[in-house]
Amino acid sequence: MSDQNRKVVDCRLHPSEKNCTLSIEGTQDEVLEAATQHAITAHGHTNSPELREQIKTIMKDADK
Repeated sequence: MSDQNRKVVDCRLHPSEKNCTLSIEGTQDEVLEAATQHAITAHGHTNSPELREQIKTIMKDADK
């Protein structure tokens, strides 16, 4: 897989009460799964299709 397909979700870009600094990078599917689990366990979100859609909207292309 080429680097152009890598995605990232960076908590630093989305302020929270915890001031989380985690950045998750990988394939879109890997990032979506890891970011969903992180949002649930670290930030108290509920696992739902809406949460996954929100994560997709904040996912960015990873720097090359």
